[in-house]
Amino acid sequence: MRVEVDLDLCQGHGVCQDEAPAVFTVPKRGPVQIVDATPNAAQRQAVEAAVRYCPTRALSIADGGESDSTVKGTD
Repeated sequence: MRVEVDLDLCQGHGVCQDEAPAVFTVPKRGPVQIVDATPNAAQRQAVEAAVRYCPTRALSIADGGESDSTVKGTD
């Protein structure tokens, strides 16, 4: 699993940091920073929640070389 962010979409709301603080950090001003771009399987549920709840859909998960911004439950 690889976490990706579209910095053009990110508005720094911080939802991702709330869902997966070991993977994301959001400074007071500016877009998200990915702390761990390749988190382990134990973090997958938290990362999926961060992707799902991102208000601007700036986050995605890449598995096997392809981005998957359609995480289960986002449709």
